[in-house]
Amino acid sequence: MTDGTPSRLPLDWIAAALRRERTRTGLSLSELAKRAGIAKSTLSQLEAAGGNPSMETLWALAVALGVPFSALVEPPAPTVQVIRAGEGPTVRSEQSSYVATLLSASPPGARRDIYTVDLEPGTVRASDPHMPGTVEHIVVSAGRVTAGPEGEQAELGVGDYMAYRGDVPHRYEALEPGTKFVLIMQHV
Repeated sequence: MTDGTPSRLPLDWIAAALRRERTRTGLSLSELAKRAGIAKSTLSQLEAAGGNPSMETLWALAVALGVPFSALVEPPAPTVQVIRAGEGPTVRSEQSSYVATLLSASPPGARRDIYTVDLEPGTVRASDPHMPGTVEHIVVSAGRVTAGPEGEQAELGVGDYMAYRGDVPHRYEALEPGTKFVLIMQHV
């Protein structure tokens, strides 16, 4: 398609979700097919983004994998999320000038580390991947920074927010003296 929408949806989403969840549980194709009561060839075809899965087939697979039905059919989350200063859902207090902007809701069972970071131009902080499932969130409080996974960096200014996978190589580079940001490492 020319509008930027992938041409094979949602079969690609379903295939990726099935592979991800089967790998997470450590089940073979044969074992998952057996638990779901479907043919191994059907499961193999679904993981290859083929076929025309019924709701009943997907429901049986979700039950066998121990995940909600939605985990198999929801669109994949973007790998990088940027919220610019002044954007995002806000809630205003009726009793003061307090305005809260939701940047990221914590998923159940998440653990987070929060850091303040000072960074000066002239050096690049290259970070090796952290433990699987790590997501990093940054909010710039002073200066400008380029940050994110290799090949997916974005330039951020004061008040900008970014979320990205921390379990892949990533980097930070200050673009102005006195650059500061808050870094939240979320370990799921």
